[in-house]
Amino acid sequence: MNWYVAHTYSGYENKVKANLEKIIENRGLQSVIQDIRIPVETVKEKDGTVDADGNEVEKEVESKIFPSYVLIKMIMSDETWHIVRNIRGVTGFVGPGSKPVPLTEEEVAAIGVETHLAELEYEVGDSVEITGGALKGFVGTVEEISKDRKKSTVLVSMFGRETPVEIDSDTAKRI
Repeated sequence: MNWYVAHTYSGYENKVKANLEKIIENRGLQSVIQDIRIPVETVKEKDGTVDADGNEVEKEVESKIFPSYVLIKMIMSDETWHIVRNIRGVTGFVGPGSKPVPLTEEEVAAIGVETHLAELEYEVGDSVEITGGALKGFVGTVEEISKDRKKSTVLVSMFGRETPVEIDSDTAKRI
């Protein structure tokens, strides 16, 4: 399965997603069209009013990161191409001519649509040796691992006491 980008008329992103989800459910296509996303970010906007303290009121608003585009994780075939292409509001796929081009893993990671958790050879409480960066060669105990597993906090003995340091998770190995 790869991620493909469908271009839509302006403002049709949610309608395209809803219609495609309905078709997938009705035709039992969950095995060939797995996920549909409209990347959004939450931004704060001033709504023009003032509160009792005289401050401008801000509200949180969801804003589309890529207006007029819908991301679809699917197996590309003639059938799936026709299904997506013929949804009202879809103008086509991103790619040269009529040939859709899947997003690369780097593009998917950059967009933040799909996150892969890093495989680590250590857990909280394990002793590790730091293999890179300014603290290369230091040994410590893993105190915490971030949710995305990209950063780890290690207790390292420096200047006669335990000091927590944050490192990239891939710069430590279990000992």
